[in-house]
Amino acid sequence: MKMARACMVVVLVLPARLAWAEDAEEKRKDWNISLGAGVVSLPEYPGSGSNETRALPLVNVRYKRFFLGGAPGSGSPAGLGAYLYENRSWNIGVVVSGDVQKPREESDDARLRGLGDIDGTARAGLFASYRLGRFSLRGSASSDVGGKGQGTIASLDAEATFRPLPKLTLSAGPGVTWGNRSYMQKFFGIDADQAARSGFAPYAADSGASLARLSFGAQYELTPQWSLGSRITAARLLGDAADSPIVEDKNQNTFALFVIYRLQTR
Repeated sequence: MKMARACMVVVLVLPARLAWAEDAEEKRKDWNISLGAGVVSLPEYPGSGSNETRALPLVNVRYKRFFLGGAPGSGSPAGLGAYLYENRSWNIGVVVSGDVQKPREESDDARLRGLGDIDGTARAGLFASYRLGRFSLRGSASSDVGGKGQGTIASLDAEATFRPLPKLTLSAGPGVTWGNRSYMQKFFGIDADQAARSGFAPYAADSGASLARLSFGAQYELTPQWSLGSRITAARLLGDAADSPIVEDKNQNTFALFVIYRLQTR
């Protein structure tokens, strides 16, 4: 997904028992597999004024500390990764991910003519979450390791979860995304060459908070294996991202519906 990077969160503090600590979770041998499908409506590119709707396959496979994919509710970002530490409150790990398609193409919108495409890349990073009762705090940070000049992004999200009915889970909470100068310039800046081709004036986008959001989720358990879910995220660009002449609409909202089948084997 083009906006998947909005889920990345920075790890500010790590507990002393981080490095492969002895824990009951470390000895777990279960496979945990979730498969599903959904539809998602999201901005065509960061700053777009129109949304596109597409089918979204959902795959999350986990064995011991290792995982592949990323389904809603899995607790891990999408990609190939491993949990370094887990207990009832903390989850900390590493992940490598990549773009399925280009985050932005010049053909996406007439206002992008002359700016060129933004190629897909590979990213590597850390993620962490802390849970206390109904409340959780999630974070991750990732950097471009594919040599495409897309810099580093970090996000922080807080969420409260409620169960008004035994099979219905609701969630809601705010979040924010930060990007360094390389990331901001790549997605929201205009260099001299782009200015000459596009007719826009040069624009320098500096590091800073780029996106604030409020997310709402609902998941209903049809059977112990099958569940239906939805997620709505109301987001707004901030700072130099919001002021970029590339941006058509500061509001960047996303809507998703999905169905998941969970299979457990031992």
